[in-house]
Amino acid sequence: MLFNSIEFVFFFIIVTGLYFLLPHKYRWFLLLAASCYFYMAFVPVYLLILAFTIVVDYFAGIYIENSSGHKRKLLLIASLVANIGVLAVFKYYNFINDNITHILGNFGIPNNIPYLQILLPIGLSFHTFQAMSYTIEVYRGNQPAERHFGIYSLYVMFYPQLVAGPIERPQNLLHQFYTKHRFDYNNVVSGLRLMLWGFVKKLFIADRLAIYVNAVYGNPEEHTGITLIVATVFFAFQIYCDFSGYSEIAIGSARVMGFDLMKNFNRPYLAQNISEFWKKWHISLSTWFKDYLYISLGGNRVSLPRVYLNLFIVFLISGLWHGANWTYVIWGGLNGIYLITAMMRRKYIDQYIGKIIPVNNRFIKVVNILITFILICFSWIFFRAESLDDAMLIISRVFTFSGPLFYYNPLMAYCIMAIAFLLISEILLERHGNIIWKTYNSNRFLRYSSYVVLVLIILLFGVFDGGQFIYFQF
Repeated sequence: MLFNSIEFVFFFIIVTGLYFLLPHKYRWFLLLAASCYFYMAFVPVYLLILAFTIVVDYFAGIYIENSSGHKRKLLLIASLVANIGVLAVFKYYNFINDNITHILGNFGIPNNIPYLQILLPIGLSFHTFQAMSYTIEVYRGNQPAERHFGIYSLYVMFYPQLVAGPIERPQNLLHQFYTKHRFDYNNVVSGLRLMLWGFVKKLFIADRLAIYVNAVYGNPEEHTGITLIVATVFFAFQIYCDFSGYSEIAIGSARVMGFDLMKNFNRPYLAQNISEFWKKWHISLSTWFKDYLYISLGGNRVSLPRVYLNLFIVFLISGLWHGANWTYVIWGGLNGIYLITAMMRRKYIDQYIGKIIPVNNRFIKVVNILITFILICFSWIFFRAESLDDAMLIISRVFTFSGPLFYYNPLMAYCIMAIAFLLISEILLERHGNIIWKTYNSNRFLRYSSYVVLVLIILLFGVFDGGQFIYFQF
């Protein structure tokens, strides 16, 4: 079920209403049943995949807690293998098979391994990582094993963040299912307001930009460098608004019922360097890789060359997590190189530049933001391109900076207006957030008039073609 559908509006109203009407002891069952229905709206049979991993991890958590020594580690490994195995079969099997076919073909050897005719389950990478975080935290002693099978199932399947995050940790979410949430006016208003802003991002900005981006990236050979540059910049804002919009709808819908999900985006395109960008972009995944992979590889407790290697490995795997395609791997590796280069710059160059030009100089800040944005946009080419050949073609034309602009009137005007609306909002919140929110919360007319304006923007300029969220494919 898509958030940007009429079906979800009715689903949300009915489930939320029943949640507050039911006695607390029955609410977990309502949410679990609603979450199953929500997921079955995509491909019903894939609910069995979730059921398999839930059963495995539920018992693994209990046995890990009750075991010690080598047996404990083996149980954790078995749980991780089960989760990663499901991910590997559905997401990476055909990708690996393709590469085997290519390698063997170079030697004239046929590949007789059959391909699987299966669809990737919606959000598989997200709920797999959330399930893995549970068994890892139980193993580390940071989370007691959950004995209530229904509550644990709900932890994995909680519908607001089931298919595209935020990827929650058991310490933050599990205990909230035991808390009796009373109807709270402030939570309801705050949650609905966040959902409204998420719908604006998705329907008004992301889906409007998608029309232009899809037209250009779908046929890159027919477009010039200038058009490809514009499409790449548009995609940067499209993917941000698409994914952060989803996150805000998820966090808002959970907040209405009293649940607190972690923030997933924090105005990343205002970051002044790559390191800051990755602290602001897809925060739940970035921190997941940091806590469970980067630190496990040695983190920053090892020699500096090894730190750089650890970061590069993490970003390569992050790229592969996003999709079974070499374009994603290159995207991840490129961001790893960016980050390593930024760390080297801070260590060997910035300390000397800082003595000449003040670090907090406003002009320098703007320059750093623009450089960071350009680097991120370049990496988005690999993320969005449909193949590696397309990515290389786009790059070769982008650097010519030539050719007429593909002008899709009046779409271009809508796109520019949408981006300007977003940037003005985020810059104002970044610079004057406390003052704005204080004024906003104390002025009832301003609040209600802003709600009306946002609703009108959605109704007048929104795209209602049922466009799927980009990160559903991951």
